[in-house]
Amino acid sequence: MKIWQKNASQVPEFIESFTVGRDQEFDTLLAEWDVLGSLAHTQMLASIGLLTSEEFAAIRRELTAIYHEIKAGNFTIDPDEEDIHSHIEALLTKRIGDTGKKIHSGRSRNDQVLVDIKLFLRNETLGIVSHVEALFKQLQLLSEAHKHHLMPGYTHFQLAMPSSFGLWFGAYAESLVDDMEMLLAAYKVINKNPLGSGAGFGSSFPLNRRMTTELLGFGELNYNVVYAQMTRGKTEKILAMAMSSIAATLGKFSMDVCLYMNQQFGFIGFADELTTGSSIMPHKKNPDVFELIRGKCNRLQALPMNLRF
Repeated sequence: MKIWQKNASQVPEFIESFTVGRDQEFDTLLAEWDVLGSLAHTQMLASIGLLTSEEFAAIRRELTAIYHEIKAGNFTIDPDEEDIHSHIEALLTKRIGDTGKKIHSGRSRNDQVLVDIKLFLRNETLGIVSHVEALFKQLQLLSEAHKHHLMPGYTHFQLAMPSSFGLWFGAYAESLVDDMEMLLAAYKVINKNPLGSGAGFGSSFPLNRRMTTELLGFGELNYNVVYAQMTRGKTEKILAMAMSSIAATLGKFSMDVCLYMNQQFGFIGFADELTTGSSIMPHKKNPDVFELIRGKCNRLQALPMNLRF
């Protein structure tokens, strides 16, 4: 039986398949974060007397072992389990007995899911920042190296005034700075702890939400337990809006590259191995990489409109 089932009636397989979809595939991405959330939660439960020191030691030992299995790639979700949360709890209970069931004390699946998603998004956001920072530095280097290399400036695709490649590269570097401002704002929204909000109405246990906030490295709390649940979907949309800003910069830059490679402009060129040809015109050098980036950036810019909360 699934956790949510109230009797032994079997849900038809086609119904379960339709409603579950690729959930287990996505849940695997949350596995390590679910363990880290449980480690922090159980440490807090021990601090308020809801777990003995022996129980917490056993839980911590086995959760740490599960975490290392996940990081090593030796972890799969049992298809009979409902999700990553129930699978880890069942795995823990199998290894240490009924003590494993206590990790859910004072928690709802709702705030557990929120914590997992926020920890995952926070980590992914830091990865985006690292990549954008590397691109920014490269554009700044190119801007400085080519500040005296002249190119024509255009308005309305008409020749306008003299410009330089330095200005062109620098423009996109500064555009990324503004994009990072949006990403920083999204990060601040992500970096708030919903754990302890339960299903949106808190818990009757004297949970120490400040403690789990510190243990999980969150910058602040989601104070209102109702609002904590309202952030589900909102957090993702705010991050998607920041990502769409970066995508707009990259898409525009890619369009410039494709245009400036055109023989009628001929401002830049790439080595043969970085381009493709044509079956009927082998002399062609197509900027496929930048054409694909431009296309994918269009999809990213549309992403916020596909998310609801």
